[in-house]
Amino acid sequence: MLHTKAFGEELQRLGFSFYSGVPCSFLKNLINYAINECEYVGAANEGDAVAISAGAFLAGKKAVVLMQNSGLTNAVSPLVSLNYPFRIPVLGFVSLRGETGIPDEPQHELMGQITTELLDLMQVKWQILSSDLNKAKLQLLQANRWIANNQPFFFVVRKGTFAEEPLKKQTLSLHLNRIKRMKNEAFTDQLPRRHEALQIISVWKDNKTVLIATTGKTGRELYEIEDAPNHLYMVGSMGCAASLGLGMALTRRDLDIVVIDGDGSLLMRMGSLATNGYYSPHNMLHILLDNQTHDSTGGQSTVSHNIDFMEIAAFCGYTKSIYIHSLEELKTSIQEWKQSRGLTFLYMRISKGSQSQLGRPKIKPYEVKERLQIFIKNNLPD
Repeated sequence: MLHTKAFGEELQRLGFSFYSGVPCSFLKNLINYAINECEYVGAANEGDAVAISAGAFLAGKKAVVLMQNSGLTNAVSPLVSLNYPFRIPVLGFVSLRGETGIPDEPQHELMGQITTELLDLMQVKWQILSSDLNKAKLQLLQANRWIANNQPFFFVVRKGTFAEEPLKKQTLSLHLNRIKRMKNEAFTDQLPRRHEALQIISVWKDNKTVLIATTGKTGRELYEIEDAPNHLYMVGSMGCAASLGLGMALTRRDLDIVVIDGDGSLLMRMGSLATNGYYSPHNMLHILLDNQTHDSTGGQSTVSHNIDFMEIAAFCGYTKSIYIHSLEELKTSIQEWKQSRGLTFLYMRISKGSQSQLGRPKIKPYEVKERLQIFIKNNLPD
């Protein structure tokens, strides 16, 4: 068995101190070490964990993601459409439940057969983690070289690899909604175009702000309004924008992290609201532009008309949850947040449709990543 604490200390020596994941019994001792000794963000699902870790990396931390192999399927979307095109590396540990010849639950049988094949298909480098500490340290050095080359690397972990590491007593925090401004029936929703709302947000930003635009026409329209080094246009990994923002906000609390989301995107990974609310970074602003439509794929309706995002964000622990009726209110609320901070959710109904002959960013995703990293490094805290 691997001495878990000694292995964890080697990870720290190599600069890996930020973890995000979803528990697995095979990985429980490494997870316990991460909770005891490092910064650990418990994610609602494995895809969110990958996105949180990717955000931490963009903001300057080498990140580790932990998951059961059944959850690897949940992480496929960000691994292939976020990490791959943006060339964002994460160090992963995935358990090998359902390994051939070892009795396990029936739901793990197929996944045990295809775990490494799935990693190969995603072009993710991997190794079976050795249970010998000296060999495992050498493996970490190899993995670290892949990370330095902007490529994810995963260790596949067999049952019984990690020695016992007791979980220290945890003190759970409680974050409650402090301000909730619901829809005022005396006001009519202005229903502006998304382009108009994005103009308000873009004009407001300064050299301490990072704008993350969700995948689809939101990012494309922001790009047409202005292409700036502190923008990130999600090109895939639908639903992961807020988790990426969380990782960045927790890593660089001196920066303003603004996530511009869409209703279809947020509905896809709504568990991220609970994670954001619990970790509650004061420097994160989450703006939802809701047109009740999958606008980028032909205008099919979402179910957002049946959802009260305001209440959900409030009950998930967002410090402020505010309904926006007009562009003027949007501008005022952003200015208020700039002064008071606190994890804030702004909800605004917008009209359906988009700019005619809407183009696509001409800059490659990895180029967006590289210039954003330069922007972040050039804005170190005083």
